Amino acid sequence: MTLTPFFDTSLVVQLHIVTALAALAIGPVALMRRRRDRLHRTLGYIWVTAMAVTALSSFFIYTIRILGPFSPIHALSAAALVLLWVGIGHIRAGRVADHRRTMLSLYVFGMGIPGLFTLLPGRIMNAILFPTTPVGGFGTALAMTGVIALIWGLRRPDHIRLLLGRA
Repeated sequence: MTLTPFFDTSLVVQLHIVTALAALAIGPVALMRRRRDRLHRTLGYIWVTAMAVTALSSFFIYTIRILGPFSPIHALSAAALVLLWVGIGHIRAGRVADHRRTMLSLYVFGMGIPGLFTLLPGRIMNAILFPTTPVGGFGTALAMTGVIALIWGLRRPDHIRLLLGRA
């Protein structure tokens, strides 16, 4: 591991990385705390802020250009901002189950999918974590996807039966 690629990049990318890592670390703690717990609320505010800054900062990062300066990841960032707003609206209206579902989905899909892409060769996080073997990031992303799929399958036995053709 080397932090050289982090320090060699722009300030907006550094901000993006720091806030994404903060959201990645804080998310599970906030999600597992009891509702209406003071720590849950405090971490929730921090997590929402970190997610918002991560999503907003992505609009100033143009390494992959598909539609002008934007890529599909920018659409995911826009969706994350909307879902943050929706999740906050749910809890303010007292819809705790909807709030939990929205924030959990946002954590899994808003952090997980882009997080896996950051491990691909040629990306900064790949260069930080796998400086000598960039393909290691691809293998790690593939393994993590497999673990997530396995956990998802174990939680939903009907999906395993569908995959095996025994529906």
